[in-house]
Amino acid sequence: MSLSYFLQRTFQLFLIVFIAITINFLLPRMIPGDPIESALATKIAVSGNVSVDVQAVAEAYRAKFGLDQPLWKQYLNYWNDILHFEFGVSLVNFPETVISKIRSALPWTLTLLVVATLIAFVLGSLAGALLAWPRTPILFHVLISPFMLLSTIPFFLLGIILLSVFAVEWGILPAGGGFSPTLIRGFNIATIWDMVEHSILPGLSLVLGSLGAWALGMRALMISVLGEDYVSFAEAKGLPPSRIFFWYGMRNALLPQVTQLALVLGSIFGGTVLVEAIFSYPGVGTLLFSAIA
Repeated sequence: MSLSYFLQRTFQLFLIVFIAITINFLLPRMIPGDPIESALATKIAVSGNVSVDVQAVAEAYRAKFGLDQPLWKQYLNYWNDILHFEFGVSLVNFPETVISKIRSALPWTLTLLVVATLIAFVLGSLAGALLAWPRTPILFHVLISPFMLLSTIPFFLLGIILLSVFAVEWGILPAGGGFSPTLIRGFNIATIWDMVEHSILPGLSLVLGSLGAWALGMRALMISVLGEDYVSFAEAKGLPPSRIFFWYGMRNALLPQVTQLALVLGSIFGGTVLVEAIFSYPGVGTLLFSAIA
């Protein structure tokens, strides 16, 4: 890779980030209406305190957030805050800061994402390798069609199906949340099990949604690897089939899979956000949904 190509791609990356942040700045200001007055009106209606001067409080909020300044100055302040990781305060949970809300929600999302992705990757890769292995029982090949079906279903749709079956119809798993409302949390078995129980359905949505793609991809790679000369040479030497399968076949076929794992993390994270919103899981997805709503 030449230096000019690297610089060109780096410039494109920064340009895309710049355009995305600029659009993110402009969109809320182009939407009709005043979000501050709307949020205040909702809070006043909920509290029942109708004696509050909404206009005066809204002006104080605008001064607090710098929204009474010219647009160009707001834009410069916006960039300054982003570069210093100062995302302001939450209008929904005022006066909590946005960064504190993200900090509390991010561990839930990362735990769910990492565990579900690793489970799907390991199971899918092993299943795909077995589907390509000539000595695998013929009945095992009936899994190809279900894997193809699962690879086409989005994460959120799987989440809705699992929620309807296991939580609504059968009632054997919690319908949402990260833990029971009555749970007294602490570092003990009861707390850990309760949190695991609440993460089963959202985690299963992510595992099933990506399992088929990993299995089909590994199957194609394994078929290609098994046709290589070094595999034929290993068979001619009389090595045990299990050694040929794991050390000569699956180990070499896994290399492109690991590369693909890094490339698809972004799309899996996007699916995680939607799944969390469906199950009200206390991660970034639910936080984003509450901020938009």
